[in-house]
Amino acid sequence: MNARIALSGGDVKVDLARPLSLALTLDFDGPQPRHFGAPRASARPFEAPGFSGAVASGASCNCEVITLIPHCHGTHTECAGHLTREKLDAYRVVPTGLVPALLLSVTPEAPAVSGESTLPAPAAGDLLVSARALAAAWPALVPFEARALVIRTLPNTAAKRARDYALAAPPYLSREAAQLLVSRAILHLIVDLPSLDRTHDEGRLTAHRIFFGLPAGSTQLGAAARRDATVTEFAFVPDELPDGAYLLEIQVPALAGDAVPSRPLLYPLLPLANP
Repeated sequence: MNARIALSGGDVKVDLARPLSLALTLDFDGPQPRHFGAPRASARPFEAPGFSGAVASGASCNCEVITLIPHCHGTHTECAGHLTREKLDAYRVVPTGLVPALLLSVTPEAPAVSGESTLPAPAAGDLLVSARALAAAWPALVPFEARALVIRTLPNTAAKRARDYALAAPPYLSREAAQLLVSRAILHLIVDLPSLDRTHDEGRLTAHRIFFGLPAGSTQLGAAARRDATVTEFAFVPDELPDGAYLLEIQVPALAGDAVPSRPLLYPLLPLANP
């Protein structure tokens, strides 16, 4: 189903019937993506007197108890409430409808190569998603002013689908990269990394704070200048998706919490000349 959509930068055509999912599958019985040393996400039958919770064991239907940590187990979307005393539910911040988005592929690089850093200073062997790399990948011409950005880090391997990041430190955003995204009015950021920040960073969360507009050390929601921003981590961008302009939809359940499992969808744009 094709639709013509009017955006501030002009009309675009999009196929609403064929979105492309960026969500990782969380397999409770197989390999899982994990971060921060979290235990495996799990699912078990709900048992009650006279009810086993599994058709295989004689129950009338299946009914499972699922245990997971949204921040650590697969694709999730979070909000400024991740860093504040006051609660803010991510699902209330996630935009409804379609958002103009760009997909960029970048190669993380050593801090000495990029000339960029963060707080605390990167450790030996760390790799940064730099402002330099993002600026170089940013297209000169796009059909609209992007409000969302999807970052695909290279090399892009299938191992990302079930990687345990406790085994190796993943790349993360430099301070300058986060500042660049804010300066370009990106409100919704999707990355294929488990976190914007270094796994062990003394609790600084520098890139998160810059992106949400929350000053260093502040835990007050009212101090967040970008309360309408969201960050989606642990996504996966298939190789067949070329860099460029898309429309983005972020699907989330109406669950309270600063982070919820999510399914970001990209809709490719079509030439307006097509019927």
